[in-house]
Amino acid sequence: MFVLASAVSLVLAGAAWIGLAKETGQTEVRLWAASVFLLVSAAFGYWAAQRIGRRIDTLHLSLKQAANGNYGVRIMENGHNSFVEVYREFNELAEQMEDKMKWLQMKGEEYVMTESASNEAAVLEERKRLARDLHDTVSQQLFAIHMCASSLPKLQQVDRERADSVLDQLVQMSNLAQKQMRNFIAQLRPMELEGRTLYEALDKWFPDYCRQNNLQGELEWRLKDRLSEAKEHQLFLIAQEAMANIVKHARASGCTLTLSENERQVVMILQDDGEGFKADEVKRDSYGLSTMQERAQKLGGSAEIWSKPGGGTRVKVTIPKMLRGEREG
Repeated sequence: MFVLASAVSLVLAGAAWIGLAKETGQTEVRLWAASVFLLVSAAFGYWAAQRIGRRIDTLHLSLKQAANGNYGVRIMENGHNSFVEVYREFNELAEQMEDKMKWLQMKGEEYVMTESASNEAAVLEERKRLARDLHDTVSQQLFAIHMCASSLPKLQQVDRERADSVLDQLVQMSNLAQKQMRNFIAQLRPMELEGRTLYEALDKWFPDYCRQNNLQGELEWRLKDRLSEAKEHQLFLIAQEAMANIVKHARASGCTLTLSENERQVVMILQDDGEGFKADEVKRDSYGLSTMQERAQKLGGSAEIWSKPGGGTRVKVTIPKMLRGEREG
């Protein structure tokens, strides 16, 4: 490029020299020739810089896409230039990363399902038993307390003021205990994905859980294809963990659970309208972020949480779609 630009500049400068030599003085001829040489060189330099800049921009954009999880990005290796080898090495690296991510996700899904089958079977059975026992014992006892408290007005004949005070306290305590116990039983009774799609499970569990905890919940489903069993399992558990955090910490009146996708990722976002918090004032573990991150990372994904005082809390989970059936269609 340098040799070509120099040759063209010299030819044009020489032509200007010859063409003006007979009509003008020696000094003016030199100035014109030098001007032509500089203009042509500058034009070639600008054109070359723009060309190189476009190739660098292409490489930069591809690197950003790969950094954001799009390991399928490739750069066309057209032409004969100094960037072809760089493009080829980038494509080879992206292909290797894509193959490794597919392998890691496949192993992660196998691990999730094996772990689920071996470790959670006994836990699920125990939770069912506890839910049944609590319903048959503690819940009925609380109801009896409520009935006894309702009969306390008879004490008014002895000490009306004291009876009224005890009555109010017992009725309030029993109502609160019954509400808490119903929530406890609902949480202990496991919601299983077996025999259901993720949408079917969330469509049943999410509104029930919101209703039991006085939340206005909205479920937005934007997934077109069914995910693998491991992804559905992990996303469901993460949704349960995130909703439990809202009930425990957020003091929210409403929340929105959204599941969507793009070409390369499945995205789950849970947004509440609670009181929020400052990141430097609350331990990350108190919101269960480490648990959610661990579940997402098993499938090559990530979990992030954003919050500000008075602005609610937003949990975002992304999981790559590396398997063939999840990328087509």
